[in-house]
Amino acid sequence: MDEWEGLVRIALAAGLGAAIGFERETLNKSAGLRTHMLVTMGSAMFMVVAILLTAQYSGDEPTQFVDPSRIGSTIVTGVGFLGGGIIFRGHDRVKGLTTAAGLWTCAAIGMACGSGYYITAVGGTLLTLIVLAAVLSLQHRLDLKRSRSIHRDTGVLPGPSGKRSAGNTPAEPRE
Repeated sequence: MDEWEGLVRIALAAGLGAAIGFERETLNKSAGLRTHMLVTMGSAMFMVVAILLTAQYSGDEPTQFVDPSRIGSTIVTGVGFLGGGIIFRGHDRVKGLTTAAGLWTCAAIGMACGSGYYITAVGGTLLTLIVLAAVLSLQHRLDLKRSRSIHRDTGVLPGPSGKRSAGNTPAEPRE
């Protein structure tokens, strides 16, 4: 691989990250288009540089072996730290887990692009989009069923956060 092919790999990673970032952006998530693009590009760039360094510094001697997977492992750690900053815990909810997991997945997609595994990268992007979009639809249906179940069991409709809100508390039991 030469540096021009490396640049193509990084550009492909940016495009794939944009696809996932666009989906997150449309849902007004904290990490959107630019963040996902930067994570995939950065991961791809680390892998491209690791491969180029391996080619440059690996000699014929068995003791001169350079392992590009070592850089890959630091990407996973670094993006995990980045994702940890996105996760927030509220009163009864944890927010940002999907966004953090999406960034982590984008790092893997970038690593695949940077390593030249284009089919894996594109396939991983498509699977990620399916999980984010299709599973969200299924999750909304399950939440709606759960809300109806709570209403049947308690006679109370949950508020937007799933809690009882003013005006939807159960009537006092009659004696």
